[in-house]
Amino acid sequence: MAKATSPIPPGFHSITPHLTVNGAAKYIEFLQGAFGATELHKAPGPGGKLMHAAVKIGDSILMFADDFPEFGCPAIAQGHWPIVLNLYVPNADAAFDRATKAGCTVTMPLADQFWGDRYGQVRDPFGFTWAISTHIEDLTPEEIQARQAKMMSSHGGGAA
Repeated sequence: MAKATSPIPPGFHSITPHLTVNGAAKYIEFLQGAFGATELHKAPGPGGKLMHAAVKIGDSILMFADDFPEFGCPAIAQGHWPIVLNLYVPNADAAFDRATKAGCTVTMPLADQFWGDRYGQVRDPFGFTWAISTHIEDLTPEEIQARQAKMMSSHGGGAA
């Protein structure tokens, strides 16, 4: 397993929108037709939903997933903005600490995640969710898929 060569993965910027979409697979098709988006990747999850998807529009990447209330990704009908602002930084621990000291509430503790990022989420005092990340491992799609399957089975969801 190779160590990450940069705290921000290639093609990403410091802030990357990450939306919760009802019908993420159809959203890819819409973005392709409406804005010429190029599908970068998608990760199927339980029940035909997408756990994660990414498209490139121009020089920017947009990430999104279907709603998964059981994993902290509720739909807007549940009273939350279906938006996560993903902030890549060189040191996620320091940024997470700074955000909580500034008044953010932890909604997902910072931890090393199956896709190769050190990642956690906070909600700011204005109600927006921020994902704070540092890319720590360059993984193959197969390694990510195996880790995702292991994580899903430990949550009782089984692998897709």
